[in-house]
Amino acid sequence: MIFQADLLQGQVALVTGGGTGIGAVISHELARHGAQVAIASRDPEHHRGIIGEIESLGQEALALSADVRRPDQVQTMVQQVLDKFGRLDILVNNAAGNFLCAAEQLSYNGWKAVVDIVLNGSFIVSQAVLPSMKTQKGGNIINIGATYAWLAAPYLAHSGAAKAGVLNLTRTLAVEWAGYGIRVNAVTPGPIEGTEGVSRLMGNPQVREATIRSIPLRRLGKKEEIAWAILYLLSPAAAYVTGHNLVVDGGMCLGSRQYGAEG
Repeated sequence: MIFQADLLQGQVALVTGGGTGIGAVISHELARHGAQVAIASRDPEHHRGIIGEIESLGQEALALSADVRRPDQVQTMVQQVLDKFGRLDILVNNAAGNFLCAAEQLSYNGWKAVVDIVLNGSFIVSQAVLPSMKTQKGGNIINIGATYAWLAAPYLAHSGAAKAGVLNLTRTLAVEWAGYGIRVNAVTPGPIEGTEGVSRLMGNPQVREATIRSIPLRRLGKKEEIAWAILYLLSPAAAYVTGHNLVVDGGMCLGSRQYGAEG
């Protein structure tokens, strides 16, 4: 146990896209450290496993079906959380959509779909939770970034632009909402073992090996390591941290190979 088991005792968390992949591990770790967790997904099937896991930890869990691109559905979702738990302390904007496509072939609908989920969705849900957090005089919002938000990302123009917007949104909301006692931060994963994206991109052993060589720590990350970074930002130890982007990528985005750190 890295953090105290009761670190988030009495707090209520909402995790969008919290039923699968990194989102499911985030949901599990928040519950394991005392939070009651509401999990939002467009597909109810995504809730099947994680809800049972959370309840087995002795925490209450709420499954919600909502499309983060739809303000009406998001408002209903937030109200369901408040009706169930009476408060909302933590929001993790994890919902995302992505696919590989050269910018030359990228359709407007493909561009819009990703930007709507990643960037617009993060804004819509953050704005929807604001009134309750203002009433409580505090809260935490964590946005999930991507290292290619500030690097060239061939075949990911849509997602890269959206994630870059999320990082700017993080900083802007941190400044605007600090007076309400709300902290807004981002956690940015590097390549994480077992995620859909990594599995899709690294099915080729040579690609996998080359990727690991490009990471100074010489390994892929673990899903739990993203959740632990979030737990730090939610903890009292980070009470003076807002508008920050915590990168968890083993040093990959530092480009250290350019300086002879081949290992």
